[in-house]
Amino acid sequence: MDREFRILKIKESVFEDNNKDADKLREELKGQGKFLLNLMSSPGAGKTTTLTRTINALKDEINIAIMEADIDSDVDARTISETGVPVIQLHTGGMCHLDADMTRQGIHGLDATDSELIILENVGNLVCPAEFDTGATKNAMILSIPEGDDKPLKYPLMFEICHALIINKIDTLPLFDFDMEAFIERAKKINPDIAIFPISAKTGEGVDAWVDWLRTEVKSYQG
Repeated sequence: MDREFRILKIKESVFEDNNKDADKLREELKGQGKFLLNLMSSPGAGKTTTLTRTINALKDEINIAIMEADIDSDVDARTISETGVPVIQLHTGGMCHLDADMTRQGIHGLDATDSELIILENVGNLVCPAEFDTGATKNAMILSIPEGDDKPLKYPLMFEICHALIINKIDTLPLFDFDMEAFIERAKKINPDIAIFPISAKTGEGVDAWVDWLRTEVKSYQG
């Protein structure tokens, strides 16, 4: 006689548990008046350069702390430390994303007592970070011109969950076959409410509009 057996959908269970923990973390941060921005992108899109410009534009008016997540190395944390804001490097031990509990551990390890804005620079890829809720107040992503205008078609979930989209390296537009109009149309079809900011982190072009958006979001969040 066949024995009865259970079917356990591991992935669904993991996501459900993490989503509950993420909601709890959001409540904790709201109670502390801390705005958590989850910043995602593929490797080489210019997260750290964009982040450095963002910090330098806001650090005199908003208390900022940074969490740098990576599989290994402390290169990004060393770069960010030059801005003078508190920063911690998070090593994921081979994992390609952060979940809510890892994010909480990072915040606890960070000197962020007085911080109003905590920015998590997530592990560089467009797949895993989109699947795991970190407990962030808002999600933002960076996509660079050299990556191509077809990314909304290939990674729709990333565009779906983000509140802001930074299109970086617009100074390279003449060098690449990138259809800006088609790209924005594809992104908006997935997420009509996404705020889009074409910038060059290298030259500074367009960065002010992105910084203004983030400033407004943080101030609104804090009432």
